[in-house]
Amino acid sequence: MEIHNLGEAQIIVLRLSLALLVGTVLGLNRWLHHKAAGIRTHSLVAIGSAVAILMVSNGDGVEELAARSRVLQGLVAGIGFLGAGVILHDATSQKIHGLTTAASIWACALLGAVFGAGQYLIGIMALAAILLVLLVGGRLERSTKTLLGVKRESEVPADDSET
Repeated sequence: MEIHNLGEAQIIVLRLSLALLVGTVLGLNRWLHHKAAGIRTHSLVAIGSAVAILMVSNGDGVEELAARSRVLQGLVAGIGFLGAGVILHDATSQKIHGLTTAASIWACALLGAVFGAGQYLIGIMALAAILLVLLVGGRLERSTKTLLGVKRESEVPADDSET
């Protein structure tokens, strides 16, 4: 079945389903890593973003483009508040936790918007790239650290003599 032959309701179902799928996939990754924002959070963010874009996608031309632009600006800025809620600073170890989950929530919002706008190829390619980062990035960081003996600033003991 070609996408161009679908009715309006079927297109909406397809776009929302794809947003749900990317939210579930990215949320599952975070959930498997025991993070607070998992499947439900990521799925709701992706679906909400898709709905926001679908709401302003009922026409063609400059007005629709301007409306999409304003919605995207709001999503990009507003979703940061949700992401900030998962970032924690541990005062005892001086480590920050939750940055990857916050970034995945932000990316998930944009993926939802991409699918809501019907940009399927961009969405699929972006999902693949994000999954690659989430699945391989941590191992690459640990391997590089071991291979090069790199210590991050948070792993270097504080020198109390510099007060």
